[in-house]
Amino acid sequence: MGRWWRPALLGALVVVAAAVALTVGVPPVAEVRAAVTGAGWAGPVLYAALYAGLSLTPVPATVLSVGAGVLFGWAVGVPVVMAGAFTGATIGFLLARHLGRAALDGVGGERLARLDSLLRHHGLVAVLVVRTVPVLPFAVVNMACGLSGLRTRDYLVGTAVGMLPAVTAFVGVGAYGTDPGSLPFLLSAGGLALLLVGGAVIARRRRLT
Repeated sequence: MGRWWRPALLGALVVVAAAVALTVGVPPVAEVRAAVTGAGWAGPVLYAALYAGLSLTPVPATVLSVGAGVLFGWAVGVPVVMAGAFTGATIGFLLARHLGRAALDGVGGERLARLDSLLRHHGLVAVLVVRTVPVLPFAVVNMACGLSGLRTRDYLVGTAVGMLPAVTAFVGVGAYGTDPGSLPFLLSAGGLALLLVGGAVIARRRRLT
């Protein structure tokens, strides 16, 4: 029982997060805009905190990124999203690492052990790829990395650097969406398309290998 109470707690937290996502979801933009406007200078801080909290649930983080662009514009929206996403990613990773990692030791056989060893020694590149190409759900990546043998330093650096291109593109789409013919919007949409195509190519190659 002593070995399993932590993963059981992690499982309960995942269930609660899923229930919150299903019952609450993403607040309407109008409501968030009113709250942010009423908060004054603290509005971006509150949005970053909201982002961090919702990123622990199955709520699509991309919706929150686009919303930040709509509410704050590109120059403010990017650091707001980066702060919220990085905080949520760190919390999700640490929860999985401290509550679930120990239960996986010796489980999964030789193949999983080799993968775990690979992530432990070359995890930075893996995190950079999975963060740069926004295909997998944000919360799932956080938990999976925490359960693996990935070094915390590699995870944090890879997350901070790797998610910047996608965050920049998503926030740009929201910030310039009212003028879809403008150069900033076209650059944001084009960059996002490149990232998605790159993700599709990587996924296809993995299925063929």
